[in-house]
Amino acid sequence: MRIKIPKFSLVILIGPSSSGKTTFAKNHFKDSEIISSGYCRYLLSDDENNQTVSKEAFELMLYLIDKRLSLRKLTVVDATNVLENTRYKLLELAKKHHCLTVAIVFNMSEWICYHRNKLRKDRDLEEKIIKYQYNQMQYSLMNLKKEGLNYVYIMNSIDDVMKTKIYETPLYCDKSDEKGPFDIIGDIHGCYDELVSLLQKLGYQIDIQDDKYEIYHPEGRKVIFLGDLVDRGPKIVEVLKLVMSMVKSENAYCVQGNHDNKLYRKLEGRNVQVKNGLEDSIQQLSKESQNFIDKVRNFLKHLESHLIFDNGQLVVAHAGIKEEFIGRTSKRIRSFTLYGETSNEMDEFGLPKRYLWAKDYKGKPRILYGHTPNLDAFSLNEAINIDTGCVFGNKLTAYRYPEEDFVSVKALKQYSVPARPMK
Repeated sequence: MRIKIPKFSLVILIGPSSSGKTTFAKNHFKDSEIISSGYCRYLLSDDENNQTVSKEAFELMLYLIDKRLSLRKLTVVDATNVLENTRYKLLELAKKHHCLTVAIVFNMSEWICYHRNKLRKDRDLEEKIIKYQYNQMQYSLMNLKKEGLNYVYIMNSIDDVMKTKIYETPLYCDKSDEKGPFDIIGDIHGCYDELVSLLQKLGYQIDIQDDKYEIYHPEGRKVIFLGDLVDRGPKIVEVLKLVMSMVKSENAYCVQGNHDNKLYRKLEGRNVQVKNGLEDSIQQLSKESQNFIDKVRNFLKHLESHLIFDNGQLVVAHAGIKEEFIGRTSKRIRSFTLYGETSNEMDEFGLPKRYLWAKDYKGKPRILYGHTPNLDAFSLNEAINIDTGCVFGNKLTAYRYPEEDFVSVKALKQYSVPARPMK
């Protein structure tokens, strides 16, 4: 069995006593990564088998897990974890720290657990305790995936355990090995002609024939699109074809914007309000084949909330990202990167007041984002907004990394009216 473990995740081992969890953990993970209930009992009472301190040991275990996850460390929980209430508390910690969860279930036979228990010199649990744990595990197997675990792996035999290989994988947002150079482009909103002009100005070679796009930079530069490819503009389909082609050929990366997310949900058949330019995307896509629409839906679905480049020195997200969210994944983080930080108060235009999150940003990574259109790109505390409102008649802007300069082209015309005046 091949088990993929995200480099930052909470791994929950599940199985009765003597099912092989501790040996497996020691064979596949660093000692520092393993938080064991037995070791917590040992720390508290000098005896890892002292069941009278189990309550305190569990509290200590949760405390240690909490601290490791706060530091974005892979953490493996070596305990029976056969009770749903126990797993719930672990899942709450993972949720608190925006951490993926992996369950590895040791579904060994009762006989194997009884036999191994008798061979142990350090302790001899009563068979009724192991039987209770085994029955709880069997009950749990029916509902594990419904509890909110991201990945569940079940090993049903000793042979499964012996042949299992663990592979640590980076999160999908982690492109740290990609050093650049990059050209980061703000919100496009269907402004295809301006996008082509900007790419040409940046030195990209562009060959477009019969809907086949070949776009690359002779010096190996890559584009990073900050999302909001769609809505409002005149050539949404053309923008999608160009961006999808560049991403497929590995000449570009792209994160998801809130308009991309809404179009994806509409294409999925969900109930969304058709306004703020979505009607333009629907109308223009209606002329395309179902095959292309399916490709668009799949492309938008798999766009990440944020991406990390150059050993963590560069981070991109559509509407920005807080430092503590970087390299983590959750619905809350996805929402922040799509919409930024808003309040329940309304401004004079009847829109939710936006909070400039960059005012409080004190992180080391440089953050490139868009979402909020401005007359010019601006920088605040290493956070740089490059949405310059092309669709509203201003300009389309790119930020060159690591050169730290801006390149822009003027909009050919005003295609849409902003809900707020740009500043």
